[in-house]
Amino acid sequence: MTVRARELAALVDAVPSLPAVFLRLTAVVDDPRSAIRDMEEVVYEDPALAGRLLRLANSAYFGFPGHVDSLSRAITLVGTRQLRDLALATSVLDLFSGVASDVVSMASFWRHSVATGLLARALATWQREANAEQFFVAGLLHDIGRLVLLIKANESMVQALERSRVDDVLLHVVERDILGFDHAALGNELLRQWNLPPAICAGVAFHHLPMRAGANIPTAALVHVADVMANAIAFGSSGMDAVPPLEDAAWLALGLPVSVIKPSLDLVRQQFSDTMKIMMEPAG
Repeated sequence: MTVRARELAALVDAVPSLPAVFLRLTAVVDDPRSAIRDMEEVVYEDPALAGRLLRLANSAYFGFPGHVDSLSRAITLVGTRQLRDLALATSVLDLFSGVASDVVSMASFWRHSVATGLLARALATWQREANAEQFFVAGLLHDIGRLVLLIKANESMVQALERSRVDDVLLHVVERDILGFDHAALGNELLRQWNLPPAICAGVAFHHLPMRAGANIPTAALVHVADVMANAIAFGSSGMDAVPPLEDAAWLALGLPVSVIKPSLDLVRQQFSDTMKIMMEPAG
């Protein structure tokens, strides 16, 4: 094992595992013999998760006509894998809900993360992706490695942030110079240890260098574009002052016309407050 790999593993080992309810939920979704009631029973083991998913089903995030009054109805409308991915998103947020930092504003960090997730989802919808919620998860978690650095390598992050601001260099470039890896690589290592789908891992690992993602270029390019858009319209920040440059090749890889940008931004502005409130509410 290289020094870099050992350091990554040591940082990730300090992060809690995903909650058991999510792991059971994944097992149910992956079992072809399972029915909606099986998924419903697992979700109801965590009342806070059940309530949050129902509130999402009734929010501007989905915009369903009429009131969704039961979890089974929500699962029917949204889909089992899609609701599973939303459960993953809320589970990860709960794991990091206690993070406090005098280096980066956590409120601003999560605003940026939620906005990136919503923009990734909006762009995926234009692409007619079958499970746009997977792209929401990839966008939401794209900077999760930076939280691990703030918790476990705070002095290095302080140094990186200061150098980035003084020298006007992109923060992820400075991270690699100081640490030998950046938050994207660390986030990828964490998600791999959680056994998350390769596409989500790649979206996180390559959101700054999307054209290096190989078979997962479409996901990485989509998260990259969503991240740049969220930074450009100042929907929070994960610690970087400058707007990262957009890779032209990444935009071309999406195969979308420029005309989708404005309606995507308009949709996210409609969804943002509702989604932010629901996703960030206390788990208990």
